[in-house]
Amino acid sequence: MAIEIEQANTVELSKIAVSKTHGEDSPYFAGWKAYDENPYHETENPSGVIQMGLAENQVSFDLLEDYLEKHSEALNWGKGTLSFRENALFQDYHGLKSFRQAMASFMEQIRGEKVKFDPERVVLTAGATAANELLTFILADPGDALLVPTPYYPGFDRDIRWRTGVNIVPIHCESSNNFQVTPQAMESAYKEAEAKNLKVRGVLITNPSNPLGAIIQREVLEEILDFATRKNIHLVSDEIYSGSAFSSSEFISIAEILEARKYKDAERVHIVYSLSKDLGLPGFRVGTIYSYNDKVVTTARRMSSFTLISSQTQHLLASMLSDKEFTKNYIKINRERLRKRYDLIIQGLKKAGIECLKGNAGLFCWMNLSPFLKTQTRESELDLWKSIVRDVKLNISPGSSCHCNEPGWFRVCFANMSEQTLEVALKRIHDFMEQRKLGRSN
Repeated sequence: MAIEIEQANTVELSKIAVSKTHGEDSPYFAGWKAYDENPYHETENPSGVIQMGLAENQVSFDLLEDYLEKHSEALNWGKGTLSFRENALFQDYHGLKSFRQAMASFMEQIRGEKVKFDPERVVLTAGATAANELLTFILADPGDALLVPTPYYPGFDRDIRWRTGVNIVPIHCESSNNFQVTPQAMESAYKEAEAKNLKVRGVLITNPSNPLGAIIQREVLEEILDFATRKNIHLVSDEIYSGSAFSSSEFISIAEILEARKYKDAERVHIVYSLSKDLGLPGFRVGTIYSYNDKVVTTARRMSSFTLISSQTQHLLASMLSDKEFTKNYIKINRERLRKRYDLIIQGLKKAGIECLKGNAGLFCWMNLSPFLKTQTRESELDLWKSIVRDVKLNISPGSSCHCNEPGWFRVCFANMSEQTLEVALKRIHDFMEQRKLGRSN
């Protein structure tokens, strides 16, 4: 039984503790709460809320399970006690050399072997969340600002702002060009920061992990790097699922741009990557910072003592990622499955009369419900969202929670459930739209 203690609220807490910059009052997190209180289950709770707000990749768990079943040594420490004792004792901040080598190699493979990564520049962190916050601590001081294109992942408000005291100034992008970043939008955001007396320390791009499920084009990446160079600021490229469903010919890493430029201005560029999306292992908490700046690498490694990955996890994944035959097969099948799933939801939404922004598969789509809003306002968007969560029992993310300035856009995740559950979700959406059409005709 829980111990209940009377709260007089007379003891003060820190400014961080009472700050609202964590962002949990966002509809993004409210939708998660609705799901947690009434989760869907095909037999035990078929009328529950289906989670479509979580960008997880669960379509290829069977491949991982099959690998571990055939390679039990990955779960063991080997013969004798030496290996166990070595890994059970405290590890330095560098992490296991074998794992850093395996991560660097996998990062190359997932990008079609078009770039090289040095294991000595790989800094391990407990997930991409820790990596983004750690980089923010290194690149900016409290009160400074990072520019972030919209729409962006709602968790950035927590990851970048909450404990660091750093501000986010949005780079407002428009649906008319698929929400791609433009030089004009970057310049406008920079001037907005200056008008607020905020020192801009960098620009954070999410390629392709933004809510659009789209890939940033090469020429746009080059414009962003040129902008960062011209303003003498940093560029953080969040590439946390660069290989999920994107062919190596589609996805362009900022590393490719740097290599083509013979690493000119590379010291301002930092890449964030994790295994949470590509391998569907968010619970393993494996992230990396890859920086071309020696001072950033050194500082990040020192600060990573607060976000270390367990030796056991590193040992297991070093074995898995070093198996080239497995990783090649996994990447191929995982991409095929996600592409099929993407086509399934796009076609299902189209049958319901809903158009989606053109993407590249990813883990979600960006659907346009603006034609169904009573008024083109944020309030009308949230009213529709509440109805979908309450009546349709689907947790999707309204665009306003991603700081989209155009009402009516919603992020819908489709890779964190079975195809059967996705079919149920699509039927609910179809029935909901039919009801709205019927209501309008009456």
